[in-house]
Amino acid sequence: MTLAGFHRDARGAVAIEGITPIDLGQTIDGKFVQRTYAVARAILALQRLFKRITKPDVIIGRNLEMLAIAHRANAIFGGAVPIVYECLDIHRLLLRDDLVGAIIRRGEGYLGRGAQLVVTSSPAFIDHYFRPMSELHGPFMLIENKVIAFDDPAQPTDVSGPPNGTPWKIGWFGALRCRRSLQLLADFSRALDGRFEIVLRGRPAYAAFDDFDAVVAKEPYLSFLGPYKNPEELCAIYGAVHFAWAIDFFEEGLNSNWLLPNRLYEGCLHGAVPIAFEGTETARFLAREAIGLCLQEATPEGLAALLSRMDSVTFRRLRTAVKSKDQNRWTAGRRDCVAFVRKLMEISAVQPPQLRLQCFVSANVSSNGERI
Repeated sequence: MTLAGFHRDARGAVAIEGITPIDLGQTIDGKFVQRTYAVARAILALQRLFKRITKPDVIIGRNLEMLAIAHRANAIFGGAVPIVYECLDIHRLLLRDDLVGAIIRRGEGYLGRGAQLVVTSSPAFIDHYFRPMSELHGPFMLIENKVIAFDDPAQPTDVSGPPNGTPWKIGWFGALRCRRSLQLLADFSRALDGRFEIVLRGRPAYAAFDDFDAVVAKEPYLSFLGPYKNPEELCAIYGAVHFAWAIDFFEEGLNSNWLLPNRLYEGCLHGAVPIAFEGTETARFLAREAIGLCLQEATPEGLAALLSRMDSVTFRRLRTAVKSKDQNRWTAGRRDCVAFVRKLMEISAVQPPQLRLQCFVSANVSSNGERI
């Protein structure tokens, strides 16, 4: 596998699982014009950057800007390499009902016209964007944001309720980008005078907040405990809370309504009871699985109505429902990974006795090796 991508800070990209990425430069979160310029600059340099790369059997472009890189890479490799487009979020610009949106969707259709497969993480993306709006017509493959688990996942610490006055804890983990969630959780915890504590872990998207650090510092019942290693620390961080916040208002009514976030699968795997917002794909997922809690009104009062009467008996019932599910609902094991690789081999026409797939992946990476 060959990996190429952008990074988000000045330190550059580092090796991921022993693979050193081809560094395409820096992009800045939330700066669409800057990112467009960075992609254009990288495209001009690809001939030089890729001169030592063996022609791959398949190219995977992870998100729209990476699809542009994949499109140009295919031309460099001779124009006959199958492309897989992996789209895990629908950018708000693609959903605009104006000329700008139409142009960007047309660009996506042009860049992806040769895509042999579109991989996405939620059925709502297919139903609400790809089929009615996008100029890409599949075929589609659903790969949910499950936890990779080749071995049996560790069992979480038992958090059965607040013994000796210990408060209930809500964990909001992962990519922290929702200003409305932060304010809602802060106001709620103060309104209940600390009966519920809010624990934040992960990487804040500082551009999405007025002053993330200042807000957290002034809140008596809300704390940010920094980043964590995924998957190594998932058991510890989710095992230390009772509930997993699976709500995102970042692009309310659009992408946020359709996604199925990583924290949904991570939390359920480790016994945290998920909280979703009514009307979203996450809420429909919880309804189908008959687990979790659904917030009807995104206000401190609405959250208090949902949680203020929580007791150990109710929590044990909720947690038992989560833990009763087959762990394969939350994890992707070796069999799932093999199935995906076989699909890539089918697309690329790699056949036995070769059974070796040369794969080129264009993906944003962070300076510590995490995917963005």
